[in-house]
Amino acid sequence: MNLRSTITGAALGAVMAASAAFHGAVAADDTIKVGVLHSLSGTMAISETTLKDAMLMLIDEQNKKGGLLGKKLEAVVVDPASDWPLFAEKARELIEKDKVAAVFGCWTSSSRKSVLPVFEELNSLLFYPVQYEGEESSRNIFYTGAAPNQQAIPAVDYLMNTEGVKRFVLEGTDYVYPRTTNKILEAYLESKGIPKEDILINYTPFGFSDWQTEVSKIKEFGAAGKKTAVVSTINGDANVPFYKELGNQGVKATDIPVVAFSVGEEELAGLDTKPLVGHLAAWNYFESVDTPINKKFIKEWHAYTKNDKRVTNDPMEAAYIGFNAWVKAVEAAGTTDTDAVLDHIIGVSVPNLSGGTATVMPNHHITKPVLIGEIQANGQFEIVQQTPEVVGDEWSDFLPDSKDLISDWRKPMNCGNFNVATGKCGGKGS
Repeated sequence: MNLRSTITGAALGAVMAASAAFHGAVAADDTIKVGVLHSLSGTMAISETTLKDAMLMLIDEQNKKGGLLGKKLEAVVVDPASDWPLFAEKARELIEKDKVAAVFGCWTSSSRKSVLPVFEELNSLLFYPVQYEGEESSRNIFYTGAAPNQQAIPAVDYLMNTEGVKRFVLEGTDYVYPRTTNKILEAYLESKGIPKEDILINYTPFGFSDWQTEVSKIKEFGAAGKKTAVVSTINGDANVPFYKELGNQGVKATDIPVVAFSVGEEELAGLDTKPLVGHLAAWNYFESVDTPINKKFIKEWHAYTKNDKRVTNDPMEAAYIGFNAWVKAVEAAGTTDTDAVLDHIIGVSVPNLSGGTATVMPNHHITKPVLIGEIQANGQFEIVQQTPEVVGDEWSDFLPDSKDLISDWRKPMNCGNFNVATGKCGGKGS
């Protein structure tokens, strides 16, 4: 082989390699990747696996409509395994390695707080679909679940005003969401004239299963002659033995009602609900909502999962709202670029499943109705109260360090913790 043919062959090889690299880049750029960050194993899998499935359904349906910006959406699913530090590792992997345009995920506040600095550092977007304790506002996170004024406070108002409750057991899993929520509720109850001695607060670890002693304490606290209720921020699979023990010890809703913030249709699917009839949950959506849009959603869910027994729940609706708001903002921006989407998403309104609309507010929370539901023998909820849409309040009015703070991520304020008393931004909102 002469020198010329060697050079020609090398040049041809380089051209072919460059061509392959170019086409590979085009192929890789032919889809918009979407991160799905939910625990598929560990203590939170009971709640989070359904959200993974819901996201895959939403992405599939969007692709059937033609995708987004002329491209197909591609789900990138990872399993952080109910391990909070692993959430941060998986989030970084999704953003840096997989180049996702946005991430939909997390359940516990511990997982959200683990990933928050990653999203801020890498300037990516997280849509968080679960109720939380407030006291946070990040430029890079959209809180599509309930803030305390959209769930916890209306729930205790219902207990006081409708059920006549005078004593409260605040029972939670030992992590940030229950502790902060109960701190807010304790201050709120005291502002309503409930004395400290009529508020019992208790925490147990994730996955806690030996509820006999704790339920006995609840019964004893409720035997003081005042109407007593349990406000439950128990999370994950610990709910199953908790409710079983309530049934074992004959704790009926007529005696000591339990209102839960983390128990929905999915959690009840694994329980004998007959002893639980009449106990309550506070959410912003129930599967039993009787609207055409909800019936359509349920029908699509059953068709997608090929299982008519799969239930829907509140975090699924929050994921539905967050995904559709992101799609609408991307379409308006003409790009998935984070800064451009942030410029277009505030003020976006999309349908909720209760027949109203959810609007993305300047504090990156959304408007939501508050629903109180009673557990039925079939594992569904009878809706006993529903409010109009409420704007999520990221900073509680009942905590001294946050009562003067607001969040507004629009220019020129662009601040997550602006102090209205001092007229200054405190820096980051988280």
